[in-house]
Amino acid sequence: MAAASMTSPDTARIAAALAGREGARASVEHVTEQVIISCEGIDQALVPIIGQRGMAALYRRALHLTRSDHPWLPPDTEGVPSVVDLLPLRAALLLQNPSDAALGGAALLANFHQLLTSLVGRPLTERLLRSVWMAYLTHPFAQDTSP
Repeated sequence: MAAASMTSPDTARIAAALAGREGARASVEHVTEQVIISCEGIDQALVPIIGQRGMAALYRRALHLTRSDHPWLPPDTEGVPSVVDLLPLRAALLLQNPSDAALGGAALLANFHQLLTSLVGRPLTERLLRSVWMAYLTHPFAQDTSP
């Protein structure tokens, strides 16, 4: 599975949502917090269904796919993680400028969405993650109806 391109519509929408009302003036701290909160929301939505190890495996794979375009993201950990550890992601995001943090975080979220979609299909992915996107990112994966 290929990583989502930095120019994909989903990634661009997520990056804009991560910056929020501040837009280009968003601080790296704000962007980082939005990425972490989104990841925590995904974790809360999926752990009851796929378990902590399943969630950790999906997160690790999404991180691996995203690292090809954003090599500053945290490296793989040894062994199979039993839970999602967001501290290395937070640290890596905080070291970036706001734009790079938004693009990297957006690509990670888009890759996670794409990976889950490839496993369970778009309708179930949308249903499972709808509350996360609505609460944190104003549903960046809604079907684009532009001509």
